[in-house]
Amino acid sequence: MSQTPPPWYKQFWPWFLIAIPVTSIILSTKMLMLALGGNDSMVIDDYYKEGKGINMNLDKIQHARDLGIDVRLQFSDETVQLSFAAGAPETGAALSLFFQHPTLADKDFQLLLTQNAAGVFSGALSEPLSGKWKLTLEPFDKSWRVSQDIGLPQASPVVFRP
Repeated sequence: MSQTPPPWYKQFWPWFLIAIPVTSIILSTKMLMLALGGNDSMVIDDYYKEGKGINMNLDKIQHARDLGIDVRLQFSDETVQLSFAAGAPETGAALSLFFQHPTLADKDFQLLLTQNAAGVFSGALSEPLSGKWKLTLEPFDKSWRVSQDIGLPQASPVVFRP
């Protein structure tokens, strides 16, 4: 009356013990493929030159403070509208608004803002924006600069002060 045990391939424990290293190999291969397939994007190529330019950037920010620049930005899905509460430029020349993504350099872009008859600067967006962005506002002569980090979408106006 002795029963012979079933063959090893019909038992649970050998398959369980084989599944552990097989799962590990599959997941390791998947992680290796992700690591080798991804492309690292550097936001700033030359950190040394960027460090040297910090003092020049600080001078531009100080000049914006001296001018008393106070800006309000209003975002919609298709447009950006900018109005000056104080320190508006007298020339009415177009302004550059740089959108910089904190981690992905290929998402960075520049928007040209032109002034209408009411004194409001506006520009068209190619697509609605979401997430964290660093915005930098400059005139074309680059005499002053105002920067701020914001999260989009945002229904209320964004206040820019140097």
